[in-house]
Amino acid sequence: MIDLGARLKLLRKEKDVMQKEIAQLLDVSIRSYQYYESNKLEPNLVNLVKLADYFGVSLDYLVGRSDDPTVHKNK
Repeated sequence: MIDLGARLKLLRKEKDVMQKEIAQLLDVSIRSYQYYESNKLEPNLVNLVKLADYFGVSLDYLVGRSDDPTVHKNK
């Protein structure tokens, strides 16, 4: 399965946004976000949730545990 960094890069490119924009959303430096994409640093749980919400994908998809991006809502 694909890793977090590769998934972030793929989703960002699909959405056609720059690393700087995602860094601002997360309130982190651009370098920190670049480290997320290169797997040198992992985002905290709060930022993982923000990323999943921003890209409209499940956390499992984002972190590479699933290839299904669908967000499953609790009933």
